[in-house]
Amino acid sequence: MTNLLTGSECWWQEKQAQGIPAVTCKSDNQCEVRFLWRDPQGCEKTSPIKRVWIYITGVTDHHQKSRPQTLERVPGTDVWQWQTRLGSTWRGSYCFIPSVCEEDFPAQAFEGIEPARMALREGWRKLLPRAIADPLNPESWLGGRGHPMSALHLPDAPPQPGWDKPNTPHCAVQCITWDSPRLKNQRKVWIFATGDAQPEERPLAILLDGQFWAESMPVWPALQAQTDAGVLPPAVYVLIDVIDNNTRSNELPCNAQFWQALQEELLPHLRTLTRWNENPETTVVAGQSFGGLSSLYAALHWPEQFGCVLSQSGSYWWPNRGSNPQGGQLIQRLEGGLVCDKPLRIYLEAGVREPLIHQVNQRIYPLLQQTQRAVFYRQVDGGHDALCWRGGLINGLAWLWKASL
Repeated sequence: MTNLLTGSECWWQEKQAQGIPAVTCKSDNQCEVRFLWRDPQGCEKTSPIKRVWIYITGVTDHHQKSRPQTLERVPGTDVWQWQTRLGSTWRGSYCFIPSVCEEDFPAQAFEGIEPARMALREGWRKLLPRAIADPLNPESWLGGRGHPMSALHLPDAPPQPGWDKPNTPHCAVQCITWDSPRLKNQRKVWIFATGDAQPEERPLAILLDGQFWAESMPVWPALQAQTDAGVLPPAVYVLIDVIDNNTRSNELPCNAQFWQALQEELLPHLRTLTRWNENPETTVVAGQSFGGLSSLYAALHWPEQFGCVLSQSGSYWWPNRGSNPQGGQLIQRLEGGLVCDKPLRIYLEAGVREPLIHQVNQRIYPLLQQTQRAVFYRQVDGGHDALCWRGGLINGLAWLWKASL
């Protein structure tokens, strides 16, 4: 009887009431997760859809070198489904890519125990612009690559206080244009203050990839909520747009010109607009991926300006992806004796499901411990994922400022 009703309106209503994706907790700290997608064009007799690829960050993406996964249709229905097992502490984002083609990936993406990495990357690169969020999951946003993503938080995933607040407009957000003579480009910069009772005492946080935290997954409600709760002090936040991926790839990885322009051009302009405590011991540079690498680079080279680092999924492999598993330029310089002449506070975070980045973060952590008095490292049960970064961003700010204020 149950099979006959699969895909009926009542069946879908029941599944949605129970929660989609469907999560069943097991006794071994594992969860069975069942993803469902409803074909808007009906069953296989009326719908042209042949595949529904599922892209889960840190699970089925190219970072894992796993074969592409597709939901399977329940014959005679509009139901597509796919199931996997994940640890109960996992958190991550996912999307679906319905396709009218049977084969969207090169054959090498399905060969061997570890499919060809380039074949996987090429296949996903072509498919992801057509991705859709899970229409039955209310929590979705535009990911860093510009396509929709949906959220999945398993029962024991770390709390993310503040992120449950609605994204209401804040009149305190100011957007300006930074026209840089040194960099020969212009971009948006957002300025947000969470309190102005004592403006000269507020610490400053500079957030790279500012366009994401300003527009795709707005950070304002979480920052304000955690300030109101006393977790964060009243502060000034400066979010810097990367312009585009090519500019980002040029400016963020260990680029002295970018940081000199920021200090010589942007900061002086900001001083005409707002006030903050200019003590470097309270000034944070924060970033993810290339931004994490850039944040640590800035503090090591200009500690008189930036005394706190919040690095999430830092790309410390750069520029040696695949050719040097021990790490990239910054790791090699630290191993070669690079020493910062001022004490820094450094918060590192990496996901256990982003293999290369997890590896290089484990490599750089003890190197930093040798010369810095305050280094914190946290491993996250997740992938290269903004859904994980958003919680670590708040936690990192709280840790960095707790002992410095």
